[in-house]
Amino acid sequence: MITAMRPGPRNLITDVEGLTVGNASDPRLKSGVSVVLPDEPVVASVAIHGGAPGTREIALLEPEQTVSHVDALVLSGGSAFGLDAAAGVQSRLAEMGRGYAVGPVRVPIVPAAILFDLLNGSAVETEPDASWNASAPYRDLGRAACELAAPDFAIGTEGAGTGATTANLKGGLGSASAVLANGATVGALVAVNALGRVTIGDGPHFWAAPFEQDGEFGALGMPAPFPADAMAVRTKADTLKSGANTTIAVIATDVSLTKSEAKRLAVMAHDGMARAIWPAHTPFDGDLVFALSTGKRPLESPADLLALGAAAAATLARAIARGVFEAQKAEGDRVPTWTERFGG
Repeated sequence: MITAMRPGPRNLITDVEGLTVGNASDPRLKSGVSVVLPDEPVVASVAIHGGAPGTREIALLEPEQTVSHVDALVLSGGSAFGLDAAAGVQSRLAEMGRGYAVGPVRVPIVPAAILFDLLNGSAVETEPDASWNASAPYRDLGRAACELAAPDFAIGTEGAGTGATTANLKGGLGSASAVLANGATVGALVAVNALGRVTIGDGPHFWAAPFEQDGEFGALGMPAPFPADAMAVRTKADTLKSGANTTIAVIATDVSLTKSEAKRLAVMAHDGMARAIWPAHTPFDGDLVFALSTGKRPLESPADLLALGAAAAATLARAIARGVFEAQKAEGDRVPTWTERFGG
């Protein structure tokens, strides 16, 4: 069994060969879109453990369904409005001649998940743009993110993480990667908009600290002594409504997996969410993990799926902490960034 791991050269999901990521944001709305765009169609599945998900094209990712590959995955702000982002990605992919072949027609397969960030920007201004509901910007943001997809991309207040928050700090877009001892690579991309907290008690330490690599989110370790009230459940108590929170993520690997194996990878990756957020998987979060396989290297033994799952969980936990750690201050923020509250 392969267990040792180290970050990839970028420490981003794009350390998985064949993947690019694009971000597009609207700073006035404090919202945005992130697109994972593979060079060619990939095997994918999904696991949903939150009680309030918002999704598109999810049923086809179950192992028993016919479609075996997808062309892109989308993470978006905007709640249900944000599902339009996938249409923008789909239209751009269609222009590129990509998609599931049905006779002479090609239909790009673009599953998507959304988070709730509508209480941040112009949607709730005193005099909001009267046309916003009739022409939400997410289709255009999705298309723009697709066109900007590249191996290198920014994290923090970017893409789907632009308007994300947690119970006490600004959230954000996080990413991380791990290369296992046998050369297999696992990467994570996550938009952190949790009902709960990613930090312990009222201090700067991250719940994900045991998994940190190379000081990627401050090298603070665990607090000592451990706060007596660390397990207290403190959340966005004033916004307890269905769909108002969500952490959505993509886990990727270059190891060849079936849809059933990708499903198991997504299930195991959720452990990383539980390690990095307290509490997680609540009735008021739509917590979701996509898993994809580029199939560049063989699965050497069934036992290696266990190692991949463990690496996926650890990598997702790191990505969650990085998303909050790297968040940047912006005009009109309703909560502080980690840096504002705790220093650089």
